[in-house]
Order: sequence, then C-alpha cells, then structure tokens
Amino acid sequence: MAWDEAPADDVAASSGAAPAPADPPGGFDTVLVIDFGAQYGQLIARRVRELNVYSELIAHDTPVEKLRERRPAGIILSGGPASVYVDDAPRVDPGLFELGVPVLGICYGHQYLAREMGGTVARTGTSEFGKTSLHVSTAGIILEGLEAEEQCWMSHRDGVTEVPEGFDLLAASSGAPVAAMEDGGRGFYGVQFHPEVVHTPRGMDVLANFLFKACGCTPSWTPASIIEEQVRRIREQVGVGRAILGLSGGVDSSVAALLVHKAIGDQLTCVFIDQGMMRLNESEQVVEMFAEHFDVPLIAVDASDRFLKKLVHIVDPERKRKIIGTEFIRCFEEEATKIEGARFLVQGTLYSDVIESGTRQAAKIKSHHNVGGLPEKMGFELVEPLRELFKDEVRAVGEELGLPERIVWRQPFPGPGLGIRIIGEITRDRVDILQRADAILLEEIRAADLYRELWQSFAVLPVVRSVGVQGDERTYGYPIVVRAVTSKDAMTADWAKLPYDLLERISNRIINEVPEVNRVVLDISSKPPSTIEWE
Repeated sequence: MAWDEAPADDVAASSGAAPAPADPPGGFDTVLVIDFGAQYGQLIARRVRELNVYSELIAHDTPVEKLRERRPAGIILSGGPASVYVDDAPRVDPGLFELGVPVLGICYGHQYLAREMGGTVARTGTSEFGKTSLHVSTAGIILEGLEAEEQCWMSHRDGVTEVPEGFDLLAASSGAPVAAMEDGGRGFYGVQFHPEVVHTPRGMDVLANFLFKACGCTPSWTPASIIEEQVRRIREQVGVGRAILGLSGGVDSSVAALLVHKAIGDQLTCVFIDQGMMRLNESEQVVEMFAEHFDVPLIAVDASDRFLKKLVHIVDPERKRKIIGTEFIRCFEEEATKIEGARFLVQGTLYSDVIESGTRQAAKIKSHHNVGGLPEKMGFELVEPLRELFKDEVRAVGEELGLPERIVWRQPFPGPGLGIRIIGEITRDRVDILQRADAILLEEIRAADLYRELWQSFAVLPVVRSVGVQGDERTYGYPIVVRAVTSKDAMTADWAKLPYDLLERISNRIINEVPEVNRVVLDISSKPPSTIEWE
C-alpha cells in the first residue's frame, strides 16, 4: 500500500540483490547488472536507465537459465568488496560468458572477467581510492571519445596485471596496469574504475559506448513509453474488474493512482485516510487534487478521532508505529469491504523496495515507517505499476502524467505522519502546534529555493518545556527542532548547512506565530550515527 513515502531510514545497507520482476517489459532492451555486493550496484542500474535503457539488478548466483529468460541485450558485472582469488569469492554461473551477449566488468567485475578469461589478477602494491588519472593508450570501443588523459574514480587494492589472450589493453593508471581492456570480437569489456559515479566525469560516455556501440541497445526507456507499457499491462491484468488504492498524497501513491486511472478509469477507487497527523491543510489538498482536478473516484475518511484515541498515553515509538499501522489497516479494510466487486489492490512498490526485500542481510534498527501491506485474508490480487521504477523515474512519469511540482517533488513523509515527529504522547493540541511550526519551516525553505536541494526538511516537537521571556513575561513553552538533511538515497545523510539568515527567519516566525513555542533549535547530527527521523 503506497501510504508511506518515507525512505528506508531504518534498514542498514546490505549486499544482496533482488529477485527479478516476473517478466521483462515488452519492447525494451534489457541490461542485467550482476550484483557482487557493490555499494554502487543500484547506482549502475540507475545510470543505465538514465541513458534510457531498461536495467535490472540481479543476484550473482542466479542460474544462467534464469539469465537467459531475461533475454538480455547486455550484462554488467558490478564491483564488490572481495578479492577474486579467494576461495569464498562470489562467482557467476560460467554459462553467463556463453550467452553470446556483450559483458562489461566494473572493478571487481573487471578483475573477475579477466581471471575467468585467463588473465592475471593480483595485489599490485599500490591501492587507489578516490580521484585518479587514467592514461588512455587505445580507445577501442568502450573508451571511444575519451581523451588521452582523463579523471576517473578508483576503489581497489587488487588489479589486473596481465590481460587475457585476445584482449587489447586500453588504459592504465598508477595503481592499475590494466585499467581498461576489451575483446571486441567476443564482446567482452572491462574497466577498473567506476564509470557510474559522478567523480568519473566521462563515465556516462563509457556506459553509453557499451550500451549503444557494443550492445546495440535502443534508448526507448522513456517516461512516455513507460506509461504506455504500464497502461497496457494494467488493462491486461485487471480487465473489467475493480481496483482500490490507498492514497497518501505522496509521489508514489499519486503516480500509481494516475497510472491505473489512465488505464481503467472509474474501475479504480482511491481511499484516502486522514489519521489526524498530516501536515497543515494536506488532507484538503489531496482531496481537491484527485477528486476535483483529476476526477479520480475517491473516498476520503476523516479518522483523526479514531487514531488519536488509540494513542492516548502512548509514548514508546515502537508502540506508536504499531498502533498507527494496525489502525490504518483496519480502517482501510472497512472501506475496502464497501467497494463492491473490488478484487485488485494497487500498491506503489518501487524497484528499490523490491531490491531491499531480496537482500540476504539487513540489520533492523527499528520497524519501518511503512507498516506494510494488508492481511492476506483480504484476498486481493496486487497491481504494482511502479515495481520496475526507481524514485527518479517515478517523478519523471509523474511529470509526464501532469502531476504538479509540489507533489512530484514532495519530500519523503512517513506513513505515521507527524505522530513520529512528536517525541512523547500525541494529542490534538500538539499535532496542531507541530503543523503550524512545520508549515512555517517549509514555507521559508521553499522561499529560499532550497526545497528540492534537501532530501528532507521538517520540524520536530519534543514534549518538554523550557523557560522563556516574551513581552516581559515569563513563558514555559515547547521547543521546536529544525531537521534538514541532504542525501542521495537515505542510507546515509548529512545535516544541511542552512544559511544563518534563513534560520533566523524560521526561528523568529515560529516563535512569533506559534505562541506555544518559545525556543527553536537546530539538529546538526548526520546519519549515521543518527537516523533522519527522530522516532
């Protein structure tokens, strides 16, 4: 259910790759990224898609028969933390190299390819981590268009010291005798550096050379074509049936709603549940946007009293989450039973969610803000139109569908809403205080043109009181914590260095316009060791 737009703020990064979707998208070339546990595995897949070619992240131990079923136009072997010559190094099915499709090895994948083809890999005695000068001697196919000297990003201790028979040496660096190699006749290519990171300025050119010159891919994976493909699939799956969707007003559920509505029209009913902990005026905005502007059938439920009564005297964060999550499910169940003939449930599952669900190791820090799907007993068949998309692709599809900027680029917001931003017992008065303070913060962030530069920016209300002075009178009011972070994927985050004059405006406005508050403080902790949210 796409009611939670928050990222995985509470799950540690891990090395496993997700199982592939059931079927590759029709009409699109597919490039498989074999995951050897690289920190950049997802990034490789995303970079390929930025070049308008569909890609999937696949576990390294996937049998070759499964790879063949994906009908890949090309395969990329990712980096990884292991050494290729140790006994427990991750390996692929040897049949991968006999599929007859081009293969590009990156870092560990480069070394693995070299070793499998008969080359030599060893400790070179010179490690390279960070920006490195690449000396290009022969461009070949993979380095076509690059200059004789290029900057790249390296992260390795081992290196290819001797190219396999039939391979050409293309480039070297001070710590990598074979920084790039290729056997164009067989379609095998390897680079020691990381073309997928921004610190390799010509990295996208290298990936483009592989995709378009080596693999012959067509750049057809575009927002318009994604919409066309998903509309076809949804119509094929749902037919004349009815579907329901839990609408939150965030980008994931909003895009899913418009995609499904485009496909089946009034056969879709959206259910929006106001649990009383949304941001200021957000519930009214969601109803106006979908029911009036997009004419999507919508059931809006004001369940604020119901939720807040359940939360009386509850201060433990885990109990809050579980109560809010359970109550949401129960409320959704009740509304779903009123929709006659509905047997399809639309969820805003993203490809990053699919990857995370397939990981082999994940340390639980706290239960995820997304309380999960509905009980199996409801008997719905899932419709997941965003299952093959990364977040940036969802935004692009949203823009193509006509969603306004404030929804397409809305910062992540947790399903329990402001309930996990009130540190202590949740009451209606405290929700009201936080709504007003948070609205001022976001208004000033937008006015400073910083909203899209920040991963998240929000206010937190700790249920403590401090002494203050306002109008020559002693006050005993709440503090408001300003939390603003920058991040790429929410796995790590740094506190945002907001301008002092902006912080001053935020503080002055909150204290002057929210009389229950007499102190504004700034959270300057990064993740790790902190998390982005406070609870």
